[in-house]
Amino acid sequence: MQFEFSIMIFSYNWLQSFFEKRLPNPKKLGELLTLHSFEVQKIEKRGNDWVFDIDVTPNRADCFSHLGMAKECGAILNSKLKTQKSTFVPSSGRGKPQLKTKNLDIKNFITIEVKSKTDCPRYTAKVILGVKVKPSPRWIQERLISCGLQPINNIVDATNYVMLEVGQPLHAFDLDKIKGANSKQIPNPKSQIPNNVKKIIIRRARKGEKIKTLDDKIYILNENILVIADKESPIAIAGIKGGKKAQISEETKNILIESANFNPVLIRKGQRELKLKTDASFRFEHGLDPNMTEMALLRVTSLIQEIAGGKVLAGEVDYYPQKVKPRTVNLNIKKLQKVLGIEIPPNKVLEVLKRLGLEIKKRKKDIIVVGIPTIRKDLQIEEDLIEEVGRIYGYEHITVNPPKTLLKLPEKEDALVWASKVRRILKELGFVEVYNYSFISEKDKQKLDLVKLIELENPISDEFKYLRPSLLINLIKNIQENQKNFKQFKLFEIGKIFYQQKEKLAEKRMLSGVIFGEKDGFYLIKGIIDSLLEQLGVSDVFYDEYQPTPEDSLCSFWHIRKSAEIKVSNKEIGFLGEISKKVTSLYDIHSEIYAFDIDFDKLSKLASEEQEYLPISKYPAAVRDIAILTPLNTKVADVMNAIYGAGGKLLKDVDLFDIYMGEEIPDGKKNLAFHLIFQSDQKTLSSEEVDKLFTKIIQALEENPEWEVRK
Repeated sequence: MQFEFSIMIFSYNWLQSFFEKRLPNPKKLGELLTLHSFEVQKIEKRGNDWVFDIDVTPNRADCFSHLGMAKECGAILNSKLKTQKSTFVPSSGRGKPQLKTKNLDIKNFITIEVKSKTDCPRYTAKVILGVKVKPSPRWIQERLISCGLQPINNIVDATNYVMLEVGQPLHAFDLDKIKGANSKQIPNPKSQIPNNVKKIIIRRARKGEKIKTLDDKIYILNENILVIADKESPIAIAGIKGGKKAQISEETKNILIESANFNPVLIRKGQRELKLKTDASFRFEHGLDPNMTEMALLRVTSLIQEIAGGKVLAGEVDYYPQKVKPRTVNLNIKKLQKVLGIEIPPNKVLEVLKRLGLEIKKRKKDIIVVGIPTIRKDLQIEEDLIEEVGRIYGYEHITVNPPKTLLKLPEKEDALVWASKVRRILKELGFVEVYNYSFISEKDKQKLDLVKLIELENPISDEFKYLRPSLLINLIKNIQENQKNFKQFKLFEIGKIFYQQKEKLAEKRMLSGVIFGEKDGFYLIKGIIDSLLEQLGVSDVFYDEYQPTPEDSLCSFWHIRKSAEIKVSNKEIGFLGEISKKVTSLYDIHSEIYAFDIDFDKLSKLASEEQEYLPISKYPAAVRDIAILTPLNTKVADVMNAIYGAGGKLLKDVDLFDIYMGEEIPDGKKNLAFHLIFQSDQKTLSSEEVDKLFTKIIQALEENPEWEVRK
């Protein structure tokens, strides 16, 4: 049977065999289990039986069996199981078979050595002599097939049957194939009795040790794998799969039955290393009750004797150095009622606890001392008991009551408000938001020649060695990855960057974006920033030449002639422009990247919810272009201020559309080209009026002896 997560198969007829009273029909039973215990994924008919696929929660290892699920059904239905005194119900219906024993002691046949009580908290075993290996009875085969297991022979089928019945994995070995510990003769040896003492060792495998399993596969083991071995080699991978060496066959006459408890962590690690998951390992890895081993051993021994004959040796091997005892948990009825939100009568609480198989040790006023059986490992604290009472009583009985409290609106956090608005604006402008890690790699540091980075003390790898000093680094890497699939795209990110400030770690939130695949995208990205700032209510915006500072380790990011500072009220809030060809070539990017990098904390303080909307003028605008030759160190802002000062109210806008320093331009000079937009709200401007203003602007510019208006 293969399991996905904790989904297990249960037979309806098998569950019914535990009750005198008729269970509800399969569909109804499935609904009850889903409502009170575990989700029933599927119910289907197989032959004359119905099978349930039930998603048993991992903490309920007590329900990894038909007996455990029957107890759960009994608690839900308030219906008693057939036999309360016995831990199991014989499946043949003929009562509990009595064990027939020879006048021989098991200790004269086998010895057990457990290397670590942590690896194996308990190991029990019995020996049966003179069994007859043959096919199992039909009723056993039918139940195994219903639960997804294929019958093999009566010995193996009995161990699988009891595992599905009570939840304890078991294994049968051919006693004669186990190598003896010495040549000590057994009293009164006979032809079917082994002639020396066998030794079973529970130990860790040796590095490189091999074992061939029952399915003829060979596994190479290591010190993390627990094995069952004789004096020579492993005969089973403990808790996972049996070995070929001591396999039950048609010639088998004498058998050793193992019922053990293994460390769940060790079994989980072992099955993962070997990539070998079995019914047994599934149960062991979730943690089983060591007190189940003896009960399961008695059950399988009696069943084998019933269907395969043989004589059971007197006594049993039982290694159990540290016994697990039942625990007690106090349950406060008033707390239960407060947590569940309803008043459940105390007598009803006691009834539910008893239905769950829990013992009422003592009751004093509102405190109930509850005895927890060792099989219920999931019940550790008072809240666990409250949950148990609630689900069995029925969550559907809890009435819906809206909370009665004063609700206070949370304080407004401007950063979150503006971040949400920025995201909406940029998405409407065609950008896609990305979320990158806050780290960069050693390769990034070396490629970009970065300094003063903040290094992590314990990085996961070289890919996450430093805290990022800019969002643009990872955005460029995003372009590197996505350029193979897309020719054009726009990305942005809002996140924190980190830097040293007076030998201390400092951080600030930034807004960065990139445009890939656009030719001459400088004015496109400038228009995007204009639109963004306008919608955020930020005014008095202008763009100045980018002036890198010596301490700026990221100055080499930008194309020095195609970048600008973004300023508001003469204060710099960020940059925009083209990423330098040197940087793009370092990341194998062969198309232009235009980017913006804005201090989001400054931006959120400048943004305003109050915006004044003015009607659009119904009169046409007049556009004039002007080019000015200036020294290289002239700031664009100074030129624009002079133009605005001379243009007056009718000059609505000035746009820089070109900065040129080519062969036609004298050394030490640059050419700045602007669009001048004239418009009146009162009338259509005549050509003479526009020409008069344009002439006034030229005269104002030429007052500076270093500036030349090109005509």
